[in-house]
Amino acid sequence: MIEELQDVREAAFLNGLAFGSSGPYVRITGHAIGKVDAAHPANHSIAFLDKATRNAAGDITYCTPFDVLRPLRPEHGNGCLLYEATNRGKKMVFPYLFDARVQSNALDHIEHLGNAMPLRAGFTLAWCGWDAGAPRVAGGLALDAPEARDGGHPIVRTVREEFVSGTRHGLLSQFQLSYDAASLDPNRTTVTLRRNTWDTPRVLDAEAWAFVDARHIVLRPDHAEPQPGWLYDVHYPATRPPVTALAYAVTRDLVSWLRRDQAAQRIVGAPIRHTLAVGVSQAGRYLRGWVGKGFNRDEQGRRVMDGMLVHISGVGRAFVEDLFAQPFRTRSQHQDHDFPENVFPFSAAPTTDPLSGERRALLADPQCDPLWMETNTSSEYWLKGASLLHTDPLGERDVDLPGNARVYLIAGTQHDARPGLTTDAGNCVNPCNPHDPSPVLRALFQALMEWVRDGRLPPPSRVPTLAAGTLRSARALQFPRWAGMRLVDDCNDIVAAHDWIHPGPTRFRYQPLVCAVDGDGNEVDGVRMPDIAVPLGTFTGWNCFRAPYPQGVLADRKGSFVPFAASLAERSRLADPRPSIEERYPSSERYVEHVRAAAQQLVQMRLLLQHDADWYVHRAQAWAIRRAG
Repeated sequence: MIEELQDVREAAFLNGLAFGSSGPYVRITGHAIGKVDAAHPANHSIAFLDKATRNAAGDITYCTPFDVLRPLRPEHGNGCLLYEATNRGKKMVFPYLFDARVQSNALDHIEHLGNAMPLRAGFTLAWCGWDAGAPRVAGGLALDAPEARDGGHPIVRTVREEFVSGTRHGLLSQFQLSYDAASLDPNRTTVTLRRNTWDTPRVLDAEAWAFVDARHIVLRPDHAEPQPGWLYDVHYPATRPPVTALAYAVTRDLVSWLRRDQAAQRIVGAPIRHTLAVGVSQAGRYLRGWVGKGFNRDEQGRRVMDGMLVHISGVGRAFVEDLFAQPFRTRSQHQDHDFPENVFPFSAAPTTDPLSGERRALLADPQCDPLWMETNTSSEYWLKGASLLHTDPLGERDVDLPGNARVYLIAGTQHDARPGLTTDAGNCVNPCNPHDPSPVLRALFQALMEWVRDGRLPPPSRVPTLAAGTLRSARALQFPRWAGMRLVDDCNDIVAAHDWIHPGPTRFRYQPLVCAVDGDGNEVDGVRMPDIAVPLGTFTGWNCFRAPYPQGVLADRKGSFVPFAASLAERSRLADPRPSIEERYPSSERYVEHVRAAAQQLVQMRLLLQHDADWYVHRAQAWAIRRAG
């Protein structure tokens, strides 16, 4: 429970800028101090809570920063709280859902808010730190959790960390460890190098690296240069782990307090009638684990979140329930491949685990489960097993989702999709996928709000299915081939959690599937936005690394985009089997009308808002003008 607030500050938001009928907003920041009763049944599932250090009064406490935006005049609000679970300490809801081109935790410029849809709708917004390992730079929100100790003594355990040079970051010559090294003796630490996950690691000579301090290891340039895309493993004696799973209690306690405690009125300004939560990628995996562990029920047995939208998380959960957890890890085909992420049950519907024989569902608390939405791009079907949200674990049959759950595939889209992406290939073979799914997310956010507030059912789930023949094994996918297009062999495997410190061969795999494609290579099911329904090229959720990175391996969460040839002559020259633009759309007017019809159909299905549909038509008209020029 929340015990007290510290360092509370209140200020006019953006100098009193008004957001439509909601008017100006105020911003309230500070730190919340919470206490966790280890004896309370609601806290029994917090891993290693029994090892948490206690304060002088014998209590287990935590401290989390919070950030709240609310209407200056509470009567102008809509009575709804929107809680965003941060991603590695970052606020991602505005760039991923609301059209912001710049991500910033500061939110000190109007461009950081995009179209500011939740503020114009009168929401109160809240963030807090749940990730004890999140970076604190640039306003990052991180949890201060108590240290885990064993009988009052520091815990030391040899753990593994993996670093990849040049994939998610630049070339690495220095590795930042997640935990303090208990010893700087190089004889107690091993650094290895391998090109692929399945290769036998090669031990680097002690002269090739050195400790800078207890948190940093550096490659010595005269002995070892960073190898692009290669995997560096560091086994070292780590110490002073925080109780990272305490994160679950933090989110539960803060939102429940803001919603129901009289003392919270000074923060939210008016009673909260409904609560919604959003999580993007890592944050969505955290919320999946949060719900799956039963934390949508507070210590008094009351529902915490009324509705939740989890985006681009596949079937994963955040890596928080280990003594030396590393929440930032995200398991791909190449990077972080042997770290835990996949925990049964996957689906909101009851399924049977072929490994354990258990029959369970992610949503298993009818009294307190939220109204539940999961949205994924094509990348999550290739990399994160998203098909297992709506099939049995062996991919042999479709499952019926409960009435309080919806799942949507946003077809032809890559994981890191948001406004402003380009086709720059980077370290990939194919040009990257610029397709922006945020218009659909805005429509579904609106539908979730109406579902919670008014009881209006949202659009039915839109996913490929075995029954319709639109869900296939990746190896059996009939993708068109043409010169210059590099294809992948298979999707990422989905395995149960295993020994991540000394990983061995995987004996059991679940069966993820992917969406079938048409003759152009575009996906035939899910939510097909105008760019996919009326295409100017092929959009995929997968891409491959290029040399000197491991070739043929799925590039980290990237998609591909290959435009159609402009003319029949160009298509013939390229030996491209896909019809050219002039063959598809003999006149620009016909292209515009096709886009208009596709957009309006999505509006009728409540998968696109009208102003976003109008934007698609305006963009198509601008394309037609350029084509005529």
